[in-house]
Amino acid sequence: MRHALGVLGVLAAGVLLAVSCAMNWRFGVSLGRTEFDGQIYGAASAAADCMKALVPFFFFAAIRNRMWSQALASALVWVVVTSYSLTSALGHAALNRLDTAGQRTASADSYKDHRADLARAQEQLSWIPQHRPAQAVQADIDAVKDERAWANTEQCSKVTGSKSRGFCQKYHALSAELASAQQSIALEARIADIQGKMTNVNGGHAVMTEADPQAAVLAKLAALIAPTVKVEDVQTALTVFIALLLEVGSGFGMYIAFSQWRLYDSHSPAAPRIAPVSTAAAAVAAPKAVAIEKPRSGANDNRSTTETKVASPAPQRLIAPENDVERFYKERIETQDGSSLTATSLYEDYCAWCEEQQKEPLALPTFGREFGELGVQKARIAGRVRYIGIALKSAGELEEDKKLTAFSEKAA
Repeated sequence: MRHALGVLGVLAAGVLLAVSCAMNWRFGVSLGRTEFDGQIYGAASAAADCMKALVPFFFFAAIRNRMWSQALASALVWVVVTSYSLTSALGHAALNRLDTAGQRTASADSYKDHRADLARAQEQLSWIPQHRPAQAVQADIDAVKDERAWANTEQCSKVTGSKSRGFCQKYHALSAELASAQQSIALEARIADIQGKMTNVNGGHAVMTEADPQAAVLAKLAALIAPTVKVEDVQTALTVFIALLLEVGSGFGMYIAFSQWRLYDSHSPAAPRIAPVSTAAAAVAAPKAVAIEKPRSGANDNRSTTETKVASPAPQRLIAPENDVERFYKERIETQDGSSLTATSLYEDYCAWCEEQQKEPLALPTFGREFGELGVQKARIAGRVRYIGIALKSAGELEEDKKLTAFSEKAA
């Protein structure tokens, strides 16, 4: 389960880092005067953003090893690259939000205009009186023109009697009905055209009345607490929030995700317990002779009833070789109640011992970690790290240890 969470965390942090790098690359490309210069700036911006994600590993590792100058340099680099990445993220987020809001505003305004035109056309259509289809009315007009009265009245330009007057009134009524039919056709075509434009305003989707609905809703909620908050203020806050999300997520996401695997944990085996010299010497002493009773073979057997045999030594168990820190502890350190050693004094004596043994001493952090694994109690007293219950062996004891070691080598 821990590994699954770690993998998911790395994937999520990788997505945030990829998005942040893409934004930095686009911002860097826009700075170039030529295409090649833009590529240079873009590559540098993307590399700086990747460095932003790696610096936390270097920074905390330097603190762990007490390399303060490297920790300070890491912090300085992180501040610079993060500030640069933050400015590019702010610019990119603001540009996209303003573009989107501007497009929505233009779409909303155009939609409102089309709705007004549609309302006017529908109102004009409602004013037109009832009429027959234009083709039917035109057919009646053509039939009227074929009558003799049409010629007698000179196309209804000269009305002389009641009969001709009735004929011309019929003709004019048909002409008015034809005009209404034609006007209706024109308005219906205009209404269809406006409706088509309204559909194309936002690609067939519903047009929003607000340019930035999210900012508008948040502004209304914020107005309950601070009535002076405007939509523009909320848009600025959202832009900053998006930029911080990308920068913090991409900057520390990898470091947090890799914490599942505990990169800085030490998995070295525990050091063996160190026995006193007398106990060690007794353990390797020669096996003693043991008298083993043998059963009698007969009455006239004059041989001794017992026979001395040497018991075979028990099989020895393989032990891992001691490292330099364990040897130093055995040769130069003694247990002493009520005494303590500072970490500096202990490390200086260790360096002197390494010089005598012609060995390369370990770094102070590594030595402190391996020495602490021997089970020695450590505490911070008066601002200094001290090891409790141990002391350095005196010069006389060191000489006796050297003689004992030489004697053992000769005896072997």
